[in-house]
Amino acid sequence: MTIRRGIPPLLVLLALAGCSSEEPANVQLGEVRRAPVTEVVEAPATIGARATATLRSPAQGTIARLYVRDGDRVRKGETLARISSPQAEDQLDQARKAAKGIRPASLAPVRLPSLDTGVFDRQVAAHFARARKEARKVKDATARRQLLNAIDLAQAQHRAQSRALASITAQLNRSITGVLSGMTNGLSTSMASLQAASRTQARAAVRAAKGTVDSLTIKAPFGGVVTLGRASGGGGGTGGLGGLLSQLPGGAQQLPSVPSAGSGAGGPVAKGVPVSAGDSIVTVTDVSELTLSADVDETDVLLVEKGTKAAVELDAVPGATYTARVTGVGVTPMEAGTGGVSYPVSLTLGPGAFDDGSAAPTPKPGMSAVTRLTVRESPSAVAAPASAIVTSGRDSVVWLVRNGVAERRTVKLGAQGDTVVEVLNGLSVGDRIVVKGADAVRPGQSLP
Repeated sequence: MTIRRGIPPLLVLLALAGCSSEEPANVQLGEVRRAPVTEVVEAPATIGARATATLRSPAQGTIARLYVRDGDRVRKGETLARISSPQAEDQLDQARKAAKGIRPASLAPVRLPSLDTGVFDRQVAAHFARARKEARKVKDATARRQLLNAIDLAQAQHRAQSRALASITAQLNRSITGVLSGMTNGLSTSMASLQAASRTQARAAVRAAKGTVDSLTIKAPFGGVVTLGRASGGGGGTGGLGGLLSQLPGGAQQLPSVPSAGSGAGGPVAKGVPVSAGDSIVTVTDVSELTLSADVDETDVLLVEKGTKAAVELDAVPGATYTARVTGVGVTPMEAGTGGVSYPVSLTLGPGAFDDGSAAPTPKPGMSAVTRLTVRESPSAVAAPASAIVTSGRDSVVWLVRNGVAERRTVKLGAQGDTVVEVLNGLSVGDRIVVKGADAVRPGQSLP
């Protein structure tokens, strides 16, 4: 449950009028004064780092060299470890050979021989010549003339048919040539597309294999503190190159895939230790800026805004208070321990100090904390004790003493502290109100 805390009404709030013999039992009066009022929302929180990255082995192999130890501070780009993986090197070599094996292919044009009727035409011409020779031997001039005319007409018809046949033959040749040419061009285009796809796949396989080999040298993505991981023993997969190689012409051998993460079993990472693809080698944590992740109850989260100030106390550092400021309010609800929901609120963590003013130590990521967010603050409010407020349905009510008689007055509240609340309207400075025993007061009741 959210705890609200405010500035106690010391020095400023009310001049309490002690009970007199004329006042009803257990009823006390006070005077409304100006006072600072602060509304605070408490929420559990956890210390976090600016950034964290877990670097994993890209392939099965052995730790060839380890350059860091637990707790070392490293700079961005610094080499942390090297992994020896003959299998990854072999995959790169296979990919490069497969890429070089793809050669451009072309189809020779297909041509059909043209249809030649010359031999047939010569044979027919010889037959016509012999026919004329025999016709000239006929002694009857009329009959001879008729035979020769008939031969001439037949030869003329033959020439016409030969020309028609030649035209048809030429057209047929052109049609066949066009069809074959289209087929050849289509096949050439298809072959070119297939070869282009194969070259693209081969280049992708080479890039993937080279990326795996390059990743065998593990470098820090940013500066921070390192924590060594644990190796599973080298019994995992080899990498994701097989999926690409299997698509190359010729069907490269299918290779096992990389698991998404190490098994978590096995021994600590050290030189000579076998590792599997996905095993955690080292984690880099950037502690240059610490953050807070607070869980704020749904009843309070609408009061929290970016820039809201907060005070933070840690279980690990009793007596110290750290400063913080809200950097973001999440919108994804989480189930709270009380059965309702809470929302994540992000804060940056500032320096801390003990009550005597000495500097508090720097926390570590993962430590638990309590965050007190100042959600509303009024330095000079018309203030009343929280005990004077009576809830009636949706209304907030106080008992105002006017001319010695209790008068019910509805008020609007602003900032609400533990013991003091801000009254936005309904009361004025100097008003006398019931500050104790308000539940027992009735309208028109005589109060001194």
